[in-house]
Amino acid sequence: SMGTCSVLTTSIKTATIYQMFMKRLMDIAGSIVGIVATAILFLILAPVIYIQSPGPVFFSQMRVGKNGRRLRIYKFRTMYMDAEERKKELMSQNKMNGLMFKMDDDPRIFPAGKIIRKLSLDEFPQFWNVLKGDMSLVGTRPPTVDEFEQYDPHHKVRLAVKPGLTGMWQVNGRSDITDFEEVVKLDNQYIAEWNLRLDLKIILRTVGVVLGRQGSV
Repeated sequence: SMGTCSVLTTSIKTATIYQMFMKRLMDIAGSIVGIVATAILFLILAPVIYIQSPGPVFFSQMRVGKNGRRLRIYKFRTMYMDAEERKKELMSQNKMNGLMFKMDDDPRIFPAGKIIRKLSLDEFPQFWNVLKGDMSLVGTRPPTVDEFEQYDPHHKVRLAVKPGLTGMWQVNGRSDITDFEEVVKLDNQYIAEWNLRLDLKIILRTVGVVLGRQGSV
């Protein structure tokens, strides 16, 4: 703070047109492969989801993306239909410090949903968001609208880039991280250090994490 003026400095890296073009090209190629995989998964998972919890196969939710723009993300549904109403009762068991919700053994998840999440299969429909261009393969995690509304100014730096299917915090312990400020720190590190090689490294490490199923809930 200088005198009576507050000065906010940030180390956001500006990418070249070529880098942005290559990142988008990677996103398109990756999302096409991902959408094919999602279609195959749909044939397997749709009957399982419907039998365990009748209702839509997909779950959609409004999230906040780049520069605060709203986007609707898609997932395979892993929770019973009354999950949102029950979240209020469960807030006391939130194991995240700060502005995210996470708990062990969430009773709102049906049995097959636990396996779908453990294998990270619920995230596959977001390849559609990547193809549409409101998400990237690698970026920061898009917050829910109510999380975003509680953000302090320094949390908003996370929204300087497109949200990603994966990112720094997923490959640095994923669900073992219980402090939201740690997530913010890793996301800010990603923004500051971003280059195409970092994206490739995160993608390869994500594949390793998912196949190794370490730390996923």
